[in-house]
Amino acid sequence: MTTPQHIIDCLHTHYGIAARTLTVVPSGADMNASRYKAETHEGQSYFVKLKHGHRYDMSVAILALLQASGIEQIIPPLKAANGERALPINDFTLTVYPFVEGQNGFCCTLTDDQWTTLGTVSRQVHELDVPTAIKDRMRKETYSPKWREAVRSLDVHIDRHLTGDETTMKLQQFMKEHRAVIHRLVDRAESLSQEALKQSPEFVLCHSDIHGGNVLIDGNGAIYIIDWDEPIMAPKERDLMFIGGGVANTWNNPREEALFYKGYGKTAIDMVLLAYYRHERIVEDIAEYAQALLL
Repeated sequence: MTTPQHIIDCLHTHYGIAARTLTVVPSGADMNASRYKAETHEGQSYFVKLKHGHRYDMSVAILALLQASGIEQIIPPLKAANGERALPINDFTLTVYPFVEGQNGFCCTLTDDQWTTLGTVSRQVHELDVPTAIKDRMRKETYSPKWREAVRSLDVHIDRHLTGDETTMKLQQFMKEHRAVIHRLVDRAESLSQEALKQSPEFVLCHSDIHGGNVLIDGNGAIYIIDWDEPIMAPKERDLMFIGGGVANTWNNPREEALFYKGYGKTAIDMVLLAYYRHERIVEDIAEYAQALLL
């Protein structure tokens, strides 16, 4: 077991950080990771992530690559005394980052310049030449039916007599009332996936979850793309689907979309792929929330 004091000791031993306090940060959807804010007596703050297991951390490798390429709108992990950016601690992997105070794109509206900057940085990410050694270990887009099958399998649970809290009961009722719409959504995602499989688009480095919640704006107006936990080699539309996509009812303003593409530059967008990714994202969200609450 890794205790808060053990983490504080590791920060001092391996990073030279004399942490005074370690506070849990309630953020992120990764249930295999714990997040903390470490503060020193001098008032410096660090973001500490403790992830279960010792698997190769692709996010660390990608952030190091982005940093080396000169992209500034990221928060790369700090190097430990041994030069590594991730350290095994008991059954966990420890990574440490500068703590950037700010709000995410769900909580505040991006300015015109911030939209343009986001577009410019997204283009830089998509045009990055990923070394073969890293690319070979990355996820590749397969248009997997995983989430579609998951939603279809939920039908039996929607009709069951469930006991649970108010949120669970509301979700069950919602899915009952909108069953036909959900079925059409899944079927359309399936049809689009079959069309996508017939194509041969260029695969580029994609963040894969670049919605407003993963864009951090600090007090000086600088933006950072955060949470690189699930990078993937995929068509650029994997990321572009969020621009104008309306996740959490944000980023659905045509003017903001135009500002993004002012920074991104001219590009041909495959509307089949864009539609596929937007449908598939909704299907995935339905599956994840329903599995968490109904099963």
